[in-house]
Amino acid sequence: MATFELKLPDIGEGVQEGEIVKWLVKPGDVVKEDQVVVEVMTDKATVSVPTPRGGKVVQTFGKEGEVAKVHHLLVTLEVDGAAAASAPANGHATAPAAAAPMSSPAPKAAAPVRAASEKLLATPVTRRMAREHGLDLFTIAGSGPQGRITKVDVEAALASPGNSAVAAGPVVPARAPSAPLQSSAVDQRVPLKGLRKKVAEKMVRSKFTAPHYTFVEEVDASNLVAFRNRINAQLAAAGDKAKVSFLPFFCKAVAAALRKYPQCNANFDDATQDLVVRGEFNFGIAAATEEGLTVPVVRGVDRLSIKGLAAEVSRLAEAARNRRLKMEELSGGTFTITSLGQAGGLFATPVINYPEVAIMGIHRMRKRPVVVDDQVVIRDVMHLSFSFDHRVIDGAVGAEFAYAVIRLLETPELMFVDMV
Repeated sequence: MATFELKLPDIGEGVQEGEIVKWLVKPGDVVKEDQVVVEVMTDKATVSVPTPRGGKVVQTFGKEGEVAKVHHLLVTLEVDGAAAASAPANGHATAPAAAAPMSSPAPKAAAPVRAASEKLLATPVTRRMAREHGLDLFTIAGSGPQGRITKVDVEAALASPGNSAVAAGPVVPARAPSAPLQSSAVDQRVPLKGLRKKVAEKMVRSKFTAPHYTFVEEVDASNLVAFRNRINAQLAAAGDKAKVSFLPFFCKAVAAALRKYPQCNANFDDATQDLVVRGEFNFGIAAATEEGLTVPVVRGVDRLSIKGLAAEVSRLAEAARNRRLKMEELSGGTFTITSLGQAGGLFATPVINYPEVAIMGIHRMRKRPVVVDDQVVIRDVMHLSFSFDHRVIDGAVGAEFAYAVIRLLETPELMFVDMV
């Protein structure tokens, strides 16, 4: 019998680890090909990890609640075959799994590991952390892509024996270590863990990395309301029980506007300081679950019909609530739309879904008196809020993009002139 190793596949989107939520197998179990063996929580959602090979479970690595890093071993199986094998690094698994909490070798912080003329790759957060502790990043070996120095590398350097920076303490402390808050018998402490903790970490990363600015404008949605009503009436008349919400129309309007402003349909690569303008229109649709916010991705928004968009959004939302999203349904986003429906409030300042550079918030629609052609009339009015990464999207560009979206929503027939 040969041995097969299932490793945590490359999660992508800058995610390098996940928390083991639940093991679904134990040593001695016999599993089939594509059977789910473990549930893992990334900073996006809880996902299920299947094995690409069938066989007998020899050993599982990592306990529930522990953190697993990409490419580390999850499960070993006894399988039919003559040679040992392992899952590809890019992962056959439909969802990233939580590998055993195996730490990377601690980088040495004593001798220089790169020439002073060599380009040093590190995020602003990593640079600040090193600066606060008096560490020279040129003395730290990076374990990330292209030798990029990560937070884990800095932490390992700080923990290495004989590191003078640990004894000396931070050079420029950004914030003093805080003492635990006092609480009484009538208070309740709720630990930050699971998906809630992952969401918190990602929001902090986004706000510390991307300088946000938000643009808010009003939309007269009266024509959109009438347009949607006509489509739903036609579906009903044809015996189709499907009912289209407003969200697919917002997706189509954004996709059409992004064709004119492609720099808003992009990711920012902090490692290389490049703006990666995406050629596909894959929209993250923020969905609230009992565990926290999840952002499944609708792929090919520009190619889907309104009815097809409605069905896909509904399917992904249901999968998110049931914790059955696949990894490919959580990665590859180019733009995000967030909506709380009738609870959406007047307007808000949404946080960019890192590493994307723009996000749109949809807010409550209600009837209001407005002036049209010098007459006071009742219209369906709402606000849209757009947040942009000011490193790459200037204020004028953000405003022009927002007005392009609004123009299409106020005259919805226009969004179908060049799109399906």
